[in-house]
Formats: sequence, C-alpha cells, structure tokens
Amino acid sequence: MRKTLAALSLLSASLLTTNALANNTFEATDIFDLEYASSPQLSPDGAKVVYIRNSNDIMTDNKNRNLWLIDTKTQTQLPLFSDDKQYSQPRWSPDGKKVAFVSNLSGSWQIHVHYLEQNRTALVSQLQAGISGLTWSPDGKWLAFSQRVKDKQTKLASMPAKPKGAKWAKPVIVIDKAYYQRDGQGLVKPGYDHIFVIPSEGGTPRQLTSGNFHHRGKLAWHPSNNEIIFSANRVDDWEYQVLESDLFSVNVNTNEITKITDSPGREFSPAFSKDGKKLAFLATSNALNPYRNSKLNIMQWSSKQSTLIAEDFDRSIREPQWISKSSLAFSYDDFGKRKVATITTKGKIKDLADSLSGTTLGRPYISGNFNANSSGKIAFTHGSSERPADVAIVDTKGKTRQLTALNEDLLAHKTLGKVHEINYKSSFDGEPIQGWYITPPNFDPTKKYPLILEIHGGPHLAYGPHFSAELQRFAAQGYVVFYDNHRGSSSYGERFAMLLKYKYSSKEDFADHDSGVDAMVDLGFIDENNLFIAGGSAGGIATAYAIGLTDRFAAAAVVKPVINWLSKVLTADSGLGQIPTQFPGMPWEHVEHYWERSPMSLVGNVTTPTLLMTGEKDLRTPMAQTEQFYQALKLRKVDTVLVKVPGAPHGIAGKPSRMIAKIENTLAWFEKYKN
Repeated sequence: MRKTLAALSLLSASLLTTNALANNTFEATDIFDLEYASSPQLSPDGAKVVYIRNSNDIMTDNKNRNLWLIDTKTQTQLPLFSDDKQYSQPRWSPDGKKVAFVSNLSGSWQIHVHYLEQNRTALVSQLQAGISGLTWSPDGKWLAFSQRVKDKQTKLASMPAKPKGAKWAKPVIVIDKAYYQRDGQGLVKPGYDHIFVIPSEGGTPRQLTSGNFHHRGKLAWHPSNNEIIFSANRVDDWEYQVLESDLFSVNVNTNEITKITDSPGREFSPAFSKDGKKLAFLATSNALNPYRNSKLNIMQWSSKQSTLIAEDFDRSIREPQWISKSSLAFSYDDFGKRKVATITTKGKIKDLADSLSGTTLGRPYISGNFNANSSGKIAFTHGSSERPADVAIVDTKGKTRQLTALNEDLLAHKTLGKVHEINYKSSFDGEPIQGWYITPPNFDPTKKYPLILEIHGGPHLAYGPHFSAELQRFAAQGYVVFYDNHRGSSSYGERFAMLLKYKYSSKEDFADHDSGVDAMVDLGFIDENNLFIAGGSAGGIATAYAIGLTDRFAAAAVVKPVINWLSKVLTADSGLGQIPTQFPGMPWEHVEHYWERSPMSLVGNVTTPTLLMTGEKDLRTPMAQTEQFYQALKLRKVDTVLVKVPGAPHGIAGKPSRMIAKIENTLAWFEKYKN
C-alpha cells in the first residue's frame, strides 16, 4: 500500500512538473491575453500621453480599443475610457485641456470631446459615415475630418412597377468604376471622401470640398485657422493615376480650393511649422516601379517654393512632425528596425531610438508609430523581440524611458523563444541577406531541431527582431523558426528593394531563402530531414514557387497565395496599382512573363505535401487562386489539404481565434510529416 501511494505521489509530482513546464511556454490561448499600445499622442506641454490600449475579448473574439492616459513624470496610468466600446484617433486640443476622439460610445461612430479637468465627455457629431483624419484647428474652435459622401448608384434601365405584395429578387447592381471592390469591404459603395469642419463644442458639420474626387489622409491647418492643406488627385481619370496626387489648400470660409504643388508623383502628409512659415510634406516619384522612397520637402509658405531635404538619404521618410523652427521628428525603417530620428531643415539627421515596434501581433513585421511636438519629448510605441508595443518617451538627446508594461502579467512568467540575427550571402549573386532565427525555449545546441522557414509578405515589406505570436508558438512546439529579408524587402534602400522588379516570384528570391536554410543547417543544430516552409500573401506566393523548384522541404503551408498572375490581376482589388508597377505591361501583352512569375507554371514539379489556407472573402488574393493550386495538386495526387477561413478577408488572422486557427492548423500539418 505504501509503495502504491509512493508511486502515485511520484506520478502526481511528475504530472505537475509537466503541466508547469507546459504552462511556462507560449500557448495558443495566450494570444487572447496579449495587449499592445498604439497611437500615442503627446500633450502640448509633454506632461501626458493618451494612447489606445489594444486587447482581445475571448468571449466575443474581437479586439478592444480603449483610451488610457499616462503622466510622463510619475508614470501614473489612468483609464479615460475602458469598457466594451471602441475608441480611435485620440487628439489633444491645442490648450491641452481636452481630448477629441472617434468612438461608438453613443451607438454609432461619432466624434466626442473629453474635458479632462471636468471629467465630462461631449458628443460632438451626428454623422452618417466613417470619420478619418481628425484634427483640431490651432485656435481649438473647430475639428476637421474626412468623411464619405454617398453618390447615386449607377442605373442602366428602369424596371417595371412591382405589383403590390409581390416579392421580387434583389435589384441588379450596375458597376461602371475601374476601382469597384476592396478587400475587407466587398463592392465599393458609390461616393467620395470630402473634408468637413464642425465646431469643437458640437454643431452642424460643414462640407468644404466638392467634386467626384477623394480628399483624405493627413490634414494640416494653417496657424491662421483659415485654410486646411490636404492631398488629393483632382483629375478626371484619377482612378488610373495611382501614383499621382498633389497638395491643395481649401479656404475654410469660402470653400475655395487652390492647388499648391504640381510635381510628377505623389505629395502627401503635410505639416505646418508652428509659425506657419514652412510646410513640410512627403513626396514620391511616379516612376513605374514597385518601390519608391518617400522624400522630405519643405515649402516656404509665402513663396510656395519647395526644397528637397536630405536628397541622398536612401530610406523612406515617414510622419514628419515639427519640433522647432528648424527641425522635425520623423521615423524610418533601417535593417529590419524602425527608428525615430530628428532632421534639420538643412538635412542633418540624428537617430534617437531604434525600438519603434510591436503594433502587429501575428508576424514580426516592422511596425510602430510616434508623436512629437515642441515640448522636447517624443512619445512612441516601444517593442522588442520579447514584448509587443508599450508606450515610451525619448528626448532630443536620445534618452528613452518606458512608461508602460502591458504584458508583464502574462509574458514575465513565460519562457519565450530567443531571437538571434544571422547574416549570409545569396547563392544567386552573393547579395548580402539579413535574417533572424528563433530557438525554442530551453534550447540545447547539442541537439537537432526541425526548422520552419517563414517568408514575409509584401513583397516590399520587412521582418525584424520583433515580437511574433505566430512564430513564438512554432518555437514553443520545438521548432527553430528562420525568417529573412530577401531581395525586395524594404529598410535596405531603393537598390535592394528594386532587385525584385519584374521578378515576383523568381529563382532569385528563392535563392535568398534557400541560402538562408543552408546557413541555418551549417550552425549544426538543424535536422536536415525535418525542414518546413510557410508564408502568407507574397510569402505564400514565394512558398508555392519554392516547392516547384525544390523537394527539400518535408511539408509546406501556402497561405493566401497568388497562383496564376494572368487571372489574379484581373480579378483582385489591387490590379490598378499592381499591373503598372510590378509588371512590364498588360497580361494579354506579356503572357509569357505573367506565366513565368506564376507558381502554377511549376506545379508539375511539386511533390511536397501542401496545406493551403485562404479567407473566403479575400479580394486581394481571391480564393479562386488557392483553389486552382489545390485542384492541380489533387489532379497530380500530391497530398494536399484546403483550409477555408469563413468570412475572412485577406487578413485572415484579424480575429484572435483565426490567428490561433492559422497557427494550429499549420503546426498540425507539419507534425503529420515530421520524421
């Protein structure tokens, strides 16, 4: 009896230890408990930061977006609005006493203003459409924003009168626009985005712009309060000019619209200096290239003469914001990281922080945002390879202080996979490639581990040493996860990004990935008999292309891919922008080129067991693309499975449970083929 009790005691202790170890690594349900900060907004005096605190609701499978307030000196954090409603676009009033925001607090999405000292909130608007570009006038009396104004649905014929009580089918839909569908929305409803102003104390909104054009993006008030600068393309065939837009001014009192810039390409993201004497803005060329750096320009407002600043800076400038009469803060991506920096009007650049990160939870994409003013502080989303975004501040000397720790309650008690950098050369042409790999918790370099190659999308996006729920789950299950920034990735300058022009996908980017796998094998702890490959969107294309070139992978997960470019660009929502920039001409003029870029051209070589996964409502890489590959593989008797995500657009991991489903189905497929 004593022996039996002792044995049971040992078994119980063993089970407890096993459960403790299991709970100590990153689990699927932990995704529901992750939080991250976004849209930090610094008060005019730099004393406070309001930000969006993002979390997940396990009962509704949705995201919660609440507003929280931080004292930058004491780091005291208080909820402004923390409930089951949604909040966005927090904006400080010029006097720092109020915060405007957009919320469904009153039942529909409206503008609200919260009075901090009085702790009272006013419903400002009663609008009928979505609100974007919310911004205060310098005197605090007005709020400007963009909103969709409905247009009439096109009709060709008049239907006969329906008899009383008759039940007919729904009316036909007549489409006559070139851009008629949008991923995540379906058919685009007729209408145009226009600029409005509304009194900040509430009242009647007044439309400032007109015409069948879109007016949206960042809005910049002149300090006189009399005019607003915006970016638009106000030409008749604007649908076909996706690489063109100019800056315009609209007079708030007369509605008169004046064109401010007229250069080839796009001018956007305007920002006035505090005295109104200078206007900073970004510009890109109209060259038919898949990648173009955004350049900083400064216009002398009185003469309307512009100067290109830091012309030789080979990175894309983001979000210019004035911090003094002669300098601005901005962010840029560099070698897999996003940095916040300052730049003078003479082009002198100073890096302040390189940890803008953490506003995407799924895969380790470069992300993050910041907000700056003349207070001498800059608020930004601070992340790392082990944590999603928190709120931090940095001064102009580069001294950084983290203000929140949103995930310590969860992740401080978890053993995560460790992220390591690896650099190697592509076997195609010796091009240097930067990559990273994640080792599993409790990693032992003397053992052999299965490897997952995970390829990023875009293709002109970039991964980096950032937190990734998906890849941490793979690592927690015992895989080494390798990812790289292959040719075409951003954050390495225009030359590197342009190496993929007209070669999306190709043997060249495959060589970048394959050489990375070789470099990982050379480290000595990778099991060459257990190599797996996965990727989504552009990464899904690259994955499908790769298994047509090699059989070295035990299994593949091809997520939301393009399989046949000839049909994709003529059925997806992105053809207007994709055809002129990523291809040498129209599909019917370059059939051989489109076919060469298509994984379907290599399907006869595929022997790799393949999981396919796409959202049923995906309009960016439509389901028919995935189904073509599935059918082809089935006809060839290659082991394959098709996973459809009901109701999901291109962003299939937009809900927590969908992210979990994506991860766990991929793991289950790989486990099936692991030796």
